[in-house]
Amino acid sequence: QVQLVESGGGLVQPGGSLRLSCAPSGSFFSIYAMGWYRQAPGKQRELVARITSGGSTNYADSVKGRFTISRDNAKNTVYLHMNSLKPEDTAVYYCAADLRAGWRNPETINYWGQGTQVTVSS
Repeated sequence: QVQLVESGGGLVQPGGSLRLSCAPSGSFFSIYAMGWYRQAPGKQRELVARITSGGSTNYADSVKGRFTISRDNAKNTVYLHMNSLKPEDTAVYYCAADLRAGWRNPETINYWGQGTQVTVSS
């Protein structure tokens, strides 16, 4: 019932910055958590950053200090602010969300976005 709408990917130079955004569209009750994963060619998918409804955050070691995940509760939108980008950050970035299905249905349903390409190159 839900789709995750991602935006903000593109081509940036090393050392540059980029902001990704993701918002669910469709029918759901509330958000438990949202985050970003990425997968580079020849590598496994990895968690980049995640934020819970309570504001707790988690980051991959490779992006700590450079990336910041945040949310706008009014818009049900999460952002990934990426600073000091490196070529090794090049990957397809996927938004993920854990959503509560309904008021009387506390089931957690996981959704994935279609992915947005981030390329860091000079």
